Amino acid sequence: MRSTFVFFVLFLVMSYGLTQHIDDNDFAEFEDFDDDFVVQDSEVLEKGAKSIQNQNNARDTESPSVSKSVNKKGGEFDDPTADDDDGLVEDEEFEHFHDEEEFEGFDNDDSKEIPLDQKIGLDGEPKLTISKVPIHFRTHWDSYWMEMLMIAGLTTYFANFFLGKNKNSKLAHLWLNTHRQLLEENFVLVGDSGRLENENPGLNKESESLYTLWCSGRTCCEGMLVELKMIKRQDLVSLVSGILRPQQDQVHIKIELSKDVMDTFIFCIASKKSGTKMFKELNDLSKFCTLVSKPEEKYRMPNGFVVLSEIPEATVSLLSDTRFSGALSKFTNYIDYIHISDQFSGPIQQEDPNVLKQPETKRMLLAGFNLPNVSSNNCDMESIKPLLMLIFYLLERLKRFRLSKESKTKAEKNRQRVEEEFLKSTHAARVEAARERREDKRKQEKERVMAEDDPEKQRRWELKEQKRQAKKKAPKMKRLAVKSI
Repeated sequence: MRSTFVFFVLFLVMSYGLTQHIDDNDFAEFEDFDDDFVVQDSEVLEKGAKSIQNQNNARDTESPSVSKSVNKKGGEFDDPTADDDDGLVEDEEFEHFHDEEEFEGFDNDDSKEIPLDQKIGLDGEPKLTISKVPIHFRTHWDSYWMEMLMIAGLTTYFANFFLGKNKNSKLAHLWLNTHRQLLEENFVLVGDSGRLENENPGLNKESESLYTLWCSGRTCCEGMLVELKMIKRQDLVSLVSGILRPQQDQVHIKIELSKDVMDTFIFCIASKKSGTKMFKELNDLSKFCTLVSKPEEKYRMPNGFVVLSEIPEATVSLLSDTRFSGALSKFTNYIDYIHISDQFSGPIQQEDPNVLKQPETKRMLLAGFNLPNVSSNNCDMESIKPLLMLIFYLLERLKRFRLSKESKTKAEKNRQRVEEEFLKSTHAARVEAARERREDKRKQEKERVMAEDDPEKQRRWELKEQKRQAKKKAPKMKRLAVKSI
């Protein structure tokens, strides 16, 4: 037991001695350096301090990458990258833009180094220089397919506009040149524009697809208006929509007849499509006429037409005319409608309580004809010239035609019936209008009496007004007659 304890004590003593020996020899290598270090006098120290200050100033101006170090005797180390680094004091400034680990592939060539005043701005921050790279035009035209489509669409639209506009103008003037001689034979003025001096009488251009012609100076009529309604060839959208709903060039003739030229009746013959539309929209046809069923069997007329008639006698007289019936058979494809009326007032107007009078009526002869199909080279306008001659024939026919007494009485009853229906529909509005007129009249009378300086006259007017109000509020009594026994 004792030997164990002695051995343990010896072990601790030996361990302590070994440790003390190691600690004493840690800085043994610097003992010679400390012994050899000698402090120079004040002149040498000042000289070394000045050399260090000069080196620092030169480093700030030249911005060297590595600073020089000074030894303890005032000397300089020529090579700071030498293997013997002991005793060196480095004063190197770290530069972020020259850190090879931060910027991979950084070119650290001194000959290409950017000056310090360009790298650092006035505020001390790095100055970034952005190179101006020119924007090159794209070499692939596929990138501009949307722009090319838009340009192609606009080019097509404007090209179609000018082509369609010129084509409509040529058709309108072709119609006028074909019918000019016939028009001049029946009218004094052809192409009247309303001016005293019209240097170029002819068509008036209302739009790119509508041309008008006014003719005057003929018996039996006040004048004739010709409207040439062409297909809107200048509008590409309308031209495309016309593929689904085919349209035709048309000429519409409106002749206002003189008073007492024609008798009181309404008649219309039209194609099925136009006749149905006119019966629903025109005021005179919807109120006075009835749709004749099976006109082909009754009047021996060609198929494809509908007849709207008010007086059967007038319908039979017109359709039995050989010249009129022959024109219907020959020009079935060109005749759209022929409308004769002494009560023409235009389309049906919406019911308005403020309207207390019927619309003004006129004696009219209206006709609509289709123009021939336009070919690529020519349009045969001579083929429809007899249709205009038919209109002039109907003018003379209406001048000579007179209804019988029974038919004329029936026509007058029809007009009286329409008048009564209108009065019933506007009765409430007319009563209200009459009440407002009476109130306005009393108000004016009161203002006139009060404006006078006669108190007695004002008193009498007030007394009269009180009696009127009392009579108005009194209950109405119905008097009954009693027979005596």
